[in-house]
Amino acid sequence: MSEEFEVHGPHDHAVEHAGHHDEDPFASRMAVMTAILATIGALCAYQSGNSENLALYYKNEAAIRKTEASNQWNYYQAKGEKQNLAELGAALSASNPDAHTKFLAEVDKYKQQKEPIRAKAEAIEKDVVDNDAKSEVLLHGHHRWAQATTLIQVAIALCAITLLTRKNWLRNLSFVVAGAGVITGAIAFFAG
Repeated sequence: MSEEFEVHGPHDHAVEHAGHHDEDPFASRMAVMTAILATIGALCAYQSGNSENLALYYKNEAAIRKTEASNQWNYYQAKGEKQNLAELGAALSASNPDAHTKFLAEVDKYKQQKEPIRAKAEAIEKDVVDNDAKSEVLLHGHHRWAQATTLIQVAIALCAITLLTRKNWLRNLSFVVAGAGVITGAIAFFAG
């Protein structure tokens, strides 16, 4: 019957010892901080993109509605020109009562048709202003989210350098930059 013997070398002993005892809490803490910052950075980047997309959506809606308003104003102007022609016809046909009455009826018809067109054009223009305002607010939020993302990325880079250099002042700087990124993200979250 053969027995197997397990021989441990110095490397195996060091690996086993490191697995049971954390000899470098500094590196572990920096690794955890980096993972947390990467998660926060990913969330900020997502919100930045989402805000930008919504801002572009509302800006596009404003452009579409502006075209619709322009079309309504053109329609209103066309009715006004027809009204002017009917008024001219009424003035020129004063000697012909039938034609004069017909032109005056057209003048009244065009006056009545113009009012709803004007009201619709003004309502559409209000939508344009509302969509532009929404776009501006979202775009401002996008900038805040992008700033937060950038600060978080810089903090992650500082964490990596801190792991290499093991400088406490650099670790503290990475905490400050990370804090600034989190605060900027919080401002973007509560402002939006």
